[in-house]
Amino acid sequence: MEDLTTGIKAKVRLDFKGVGRPGRLFFGGKSTDKAAEEAREQQLALLRNVPIQGIHIEDVDLSLDVYTVYDDVNNQEVAYAPVVLQLTADTLEDLVRFVARDEFRKIEIIAPGSLSLNKYEIERLMFRIFEEFKNYRQHLERKYNVK
Repeated sequence: MEDLTTGIKAKVRLDFKGVGRPGRLFFGGKSTDKAAEEAREQQLALLRNVPIQGIHIEDVDLSLDVYTVYDDVNNQEVAYAPVVLQLTADTLEDLVRFVARDEFRKIEIIAPGSLSLNKYEIERLMFRIFEEFKNYRQHLERKYNVK
């Protein structure tokens, strides 16, 4: 097992969704691109200003272009504003909260080159994954008022 005193360095890509709103007459409308960019900025402000235990965000890359896709379910165009976060996590468990998000698209582990987990560490990791998905399911139930 490699020395994890420096943590786990990773790049995580999150794509924030934006749905445009038609305006009344000439005012108040918002394009899907603009909505996605605003969602990204709002979430980045939270990530920068609210500390996350076990996570240190080192760099934020906003250079990827906003892209638009057609949503067959809602029959409308949806834009996504990507961001790549370079971060250091104390443990694999700390990375789970980024992977268990709607916005998650990709993760690249930069260092260490390999990890070895013992039985106890794997059990903790699995439990953390369970907790994150349980919280996510509860969030969706509250959002859509489904039980």
